[in-house]
Amino acid sequence: MTDKTLTQGPYADVLMDRWFKRTFGWAPAKRLMTLFLTELIPERKIVDLNFGPQEHINPIEEGKDARVDVECTDADGTRFVVEMQLAKQADFYNRAVFNSTFAIQNQLKKGSRVYSFPPVYFIGVMNFSLHEEDRVLYRYRLREDSSNEQMTDCLQYLFLELPNCTKAMTADASVLDNFCYVLHNISRLPERPDGLEGEIFDLLFKSADLSNFATDERTQYFEDMHTKEDIERMIAYAGTAIGLETGRKEGREEGREEGKLQVAKAMLDKGMDVETIASLTGLSVAQIQTM
Repeated sequence: MTDKTLTQGPYADVLMDRWFKRTFGWAPAKRLMTLFLTELIPERKIVDLNFGPQEHINPIEEGKDARVDVECTDADGTRFVVEMQLAKQADFYNRAVFNSTFAIQNQLKKGSRVYSFPPVYFIGVMNFSLHEEDRVLYRYRLREDSSNEQMTDCLQYLFLELPNCTKAMTADASVLDNFCYVLHNISRLPERPDGLEGEIFDLLFKSADLSNFATDERTQYFEDMHTKEDIERMIAYAGTAIGLETGRKEGREEGREEGKLQVAKAMLDKGMDVETIASLTGLSVAQIQTM
């Protein structure tokens, strides 16, 4: 096994589940999250953020609960649900819709006849692309098909496709382009690149700097890196082995999917939670739950 203490640069991979939450989802990260959301949604004047629960219980007895990476609320009640997805997941949009509904339900009191509530924004940070354009940000709202009339602004979806940040570090790059570039590449950067000025980058690099991690955090981080590397290797090996048996491109694609299923089954047997397995393999929660 490769020794990550020898190959790891000065900054942590903040896209991994535990470390994404450390970077964006707790009280010391409030200022960084505020600046990040302001870049994403500049029309909102974010005053203060309070972090909420990451798990929501479905009121339907047999219904699926929701677990999110980060949820926070502004002083005016506006809610932001942030999800990080490492591996490509075909039904990620459907998952976004499902998880966003809990942030709405929790605002309405039993017996109330009032359906006025502050907006909910779902923000998906994706370490993969669903579009071939050189665009990082995709924003969806509820609108009428023909007239494009907005039905309501109370529910909006924003998706950041990090691999699409091709404009980053150029004269045409926005702060958001460069920020996404850093998120996508920070663990591979030997130092902070020139030109990335401003508080938002100061805070991000400070948070990801491994020298600022407590001893137990560094130990856990390197263990997580080993686990991630092992999982990626197992998926690649299982998928290739199964694909080679068929000798066809289609078979190799099917083999890679079958490889993911095999690895997910092994992870379940070791007691790993479903959401983590889904994030690491790109399989849907439904696929894993049926194993």
